[in-house]
Amino acid sequence: MQKETILRLRKTFEEYAHETDGVEFWFARDLQELLEYEDWRNFLNVVEKAKSACKNSSYKVTDHFVDITKTIHMPKGASKDIPDLIFTRYACYLVAQNGDSRKEQIAFAQSYFAIQTRKQELIEERIVLQERFEARNKLIASETELSKIIYERGVDDAGFARIRSEGDEALFGGFTTVQMKNRLKIPSNRPMADFLPTVTITAKNLATEITNFNVKNENLSGENHITHEHVKNNKRVRGLLIESGIVPENLPAEEDIKKLERRVKKDEKLLAREGGRK
Repeated sequence: MQKETILRLRKTFEEYAHETDGVEFWFARDLQELLEYEDWRNFLNVVEKAKSACKNSSYKVTDHFVDITKTIHMPKGASKDIPDLIFTRYACYLVAQNGDSRKEQIAFAQSYFAIQTRKQELIEERIVLQERFEARNKLIASETELSKIIYERGVDDAGFARIRSEGDEALFGGFTTVQMKNRLKIPSNRPMADFLPTVTITAKNLATEITNFNVKNENLSGENHITHEHVKNNKRVRGLLIESGIVPENLPAEEDIKKLERRVKKDEKLLAREGGRK
């Protein structure tokens, strides 16, 4: 496909896109024209295949294919209601995938919507990643603060490790840090928090922040007193989670946050190169 043709088709597809509340969509009648289907009934056959593919992918069809009625103007001031559909980007991708790829427009649409769909997936992954990063960085900061505070109160690095481990055991219902790593299949040389879901990281941070506050506010000193405070706070936070139906030790491990970051960055670079060629 010639570069000029690619640029023209991309411009055309983007011009037909609509957006509401940040969600991009296309009208089926417009996509029919873009893909050069002359007969609406023939195009609907492709749409039905796309709907089946959507359902087989465990997505809710009505989230991506929305039936509507459109009023069109007729000669002499008359009007007529005709059926139409609203397609999400993913729906357009499925329609294109079920079309005849020998047709130039469909071949382009398959590539175009595949890239656009992956971009949206990356945006969603980026949001989730950012939430985990923010929670993880807050935990690092609060634990660093705890380490400094208790060092000034006669607790060394080994004591800090014991305090943190006792806190984990309280939060995870009696499972030690080592046991939780084995339970979640986390490498022994990696921080457990790099594999925890955001809610658990946030819970650990909350308990640590309360410990920091109370150690300073109540002028606690010595490993035993600080351990008692940290265990108490982790138990209380665990209680809040349990009340909400969240059992922290039963939550599955998330993808390694470092690995996830590398993958998202790699995919973003790949899409940037692919997008430049389309």
